[in-house]
Amino acid sequence: MENPLVYSVSVMHANLVRLENDLTALEAAGCGELHFGVMDGHFAPGFGPGFETIEAVRACCGLPCAAHLMVSDPGRYIERFAEAGCSSITVHVEACVHAHRVLNQIRDAGASPGIAVNPATPLTKLDYLLESADRVLVMTREPGAPGPPLIRAAFERIRLLNENLRYRKLGTRIEAGGELDADHAALVANAGATIIECGRTAIFDGRNPGEALEAFRDAVAARRMTV
Repeated sequence: MENPLVYSVSVMHANLVRLENDLTALEAAGCGELHFGVMDGHFAPGFGPGFETIEAVRACCGLPCAAHLMVSDPGRYIERFAEAGCSSITVHVEACVHAHRVLNQIRDAGASPGIAVNPATPLTKLDYLLESADRVLVMTREPGAPGPPLIRAAFERIRLLNENLRYRKLGTRIEAGGELDADHAALVANAGATIIECGRTAIFDGRNPGEALEAFRDAVAARRMTV
């Protein structure tokens, strides 16, 4: 039986003025998790969010929090993000000198480990890490860059990774990162992704985010039948 799609809603573009109400609406709509794309201005442009933001979110809703660390030397911060309440922590293979060590560090801290890979990084860099990770985040855009075009080779990369995981009989899940619209979400889901990152235009576009999530979920389901 295939894993159901999990919608990982990015909090980066949420309206902070009404954040608690929006999170309550997302929780009621069956949101799978909240996605925190953390940047340090070095590995990826931009900054934040920080530990305090995640702690504040955890205090006002029960949704799982997933941190995607787009930072250099992420091993320095694992315990702190776990303490802030992240149930999943994903680091970039490009940012880790000893990736196995960092993935084990995440698990030892009580969180689920994930490994992310940039669009230009060969998938072979993941070969000896897949058994240590619960998820692989395949970037469909360059990390942290606002508004670049989606890199369409990502669909094929997800398909190839899915075939590799199936051949090796691994339960590692594939996450598609990069603020996807319904058409692209349908394509990556059909290619093998089971965790879909969304938020900027799909969820936080001025509507009630719970209703927006339900509409997005329905649109992806419909598009999967035609793409």
